[in-house]
This record gives sequence, C-alpha cells and structure tokens, in this order.
Amino acid sequence: MDKIQNNRAWFLVLPVLVIVAFSAVIPLMTVVNYSVNDTFGSNDFFWAGLEWFQDAVTSDRIHEALGRQVLFSGIILAIEVPLGIFIALNMPRQGFWSSLCLVLMALPLLIPFNVVGTIWQIFGRVDIGLLGHTLAALGIDYNYVSDPLAAWITVVVMDVWHWTSLVALLCYAGLQSIPGAFYQAAKIDQASRWSVFRFIELPKMRGVLLIAVLLRFMDSFMIYTEPFVVTGGGPGNSTTFLSIDLVKQAIGQFDLGPAAAFSIMYFLVILLISWVFYTVMTNLDRDGGN
Repeated sequence: MDKIQNNRAWFLVLPVLVIVAFSAVIPLMTVVNYSVNDTFGSNDFFWAGLEWFQDAVTSDRIHEALGRQVLFSGIILAIEVPLGIFIALNMPRQGFWSSLCLVLMALPLLIPFNVVGTIWQIFGRVDIGLLGHTLAALGIDYNYVSDPLAAWITVVVMDVWHWTSLVALLCYAGLQSIPGAFYQAAKIDQASRWSVFRFIELPKMRGVLLIAVLLRFMDSFMIYTEPFVVTGGGPGNSTTFLSIDLVKQAIGQFDLGPAAAFSIMYFLVILLISWVFYTVMTNLDRDGGN
C-alpha cells in the first residue's frame, strides 16, 4: 500500500525559510552585487566585473592579513585542543565537585565578546591593570599597545582563556559516554594510563573533537571583536587579522566593491578549509572504527 504524503507540513517550515531569506540570502545577494560593481554613492553603479576579485588576490595587504590569521588560528588550535583534553581528563566524573567544575568551566563562555575584550584591555594595562602592573613590578617589559609580541601574547592568552572551556566541555561529554566496563577491562589487563587514553578515551572523543576543532577554527578564523577592542589591530598592523582588515576597508575607507569581493573570498576560504577539516577527520574516524 502506497504511503500518502502530507505536504502541509511544509507550511510549518515556511516562516523559517522567509526569515532566512531576509536575514541571509538577500544580504548575500547585495554583497555579490557590490562585488562586481563600482559606485560613487547615490545608488549609481558601474559594472566592474572581476576587477575587485583580481585586486584582492594580488593584494599584499590581504596576503599579510591572511598570514597573520592562519598563524593565529594555528596557535589557538595547538594550545586549546590539547589543553581542553587535559582539563577534561582531570575533571571529576560525578558528585558535587563535578557540578562545580562544569559551572566554572561554562562561565567564560557566557561573557559577550566585547566584554571579554574590555576585560583584557583593562587587565593588561600597565597603569591600572592587574596583569600589566604586576609584570611591570617584576621588571618585565610588557606593553601590548607598543610591543607587537606583547600584543600577540595578550590576544592569544585572551582567546585561550575564553574558549578552552568549550573544548574541555565537549571532551568531557565524550568521556562521560564511555561505559565503566571499558575501564574495568583495562584495569584487569594492567593497561598503562597512556594505553587507556590511546585506545579507549581518544577513540570515544573523536566525534566531539571534530566538532571542537571545526568550531574553534571557524571562530578563530573569523575573530574580530576581542582583538579589535584590545589592540585595534595594532600596534601598526601586527594584529590586523582578515576580519579587522575587511572592516577597515569597508567602513574606514568606504571601498564597498573591493570589500564585498574580499568578504566573498573570505567566506569561500573558511568554507573550503572547514570542508577539508571535516573530510580528513571523518576519514580518520572511519579508518579508526574499522
């Protein structure tokens, strides 16, 4: 007997489709329109073709911002993923202390991005900030306003403080799904702590680690608010990442056409790298399962 389809359920999805169209599709089409046109205001557009895309591909300024962005994302992933795994492995599994640790780990994730930047901007100041004043009292020359290395360290430590909790909580959820019988069997076999981690805990965390790596990569590659509030992209252009450079080009210089082409390429790069991450890690997970 053929099953009768009820297409009336699509009416429940229709409001969501309308909202997505207004909030995503229409603005995207506007950006695409700007990327192939030039304008001098008053809604007068002149066809430019692929000129802005060619300029973005050959721009040394964008190349330098891309290099800083890749370096920042690489440092963030290299620190936060191992640190999150370490924290998750050492968190209590049950009882009051487990609940307390979960609450404390979730607190940094609840703070808005601009507030995080403001906290670390004040925290690192030499005159009134606890961190800056303490380092100055110890004789350490630290000034994120004028020293590029200090600015980089401040931005990296700020992001690690803000987002390591996410990796730790995801890994903790993966560890909680491991049956106790696995640990009992490992204890009977007198397996070492490394063997337990390598053959029991790590395979069970692969799925959540994939999510953690993808989320942290996409967020770190699009980071804007926190470094902009702390350093404004400086000193010089030392912390001017792709997002900050894009905003400066679109709003500061009002180059709408080049900025639109830059933003489309920026989106495609993130989409491509995320797809590569996902493909590689799912293949590794499939090979490990076999």
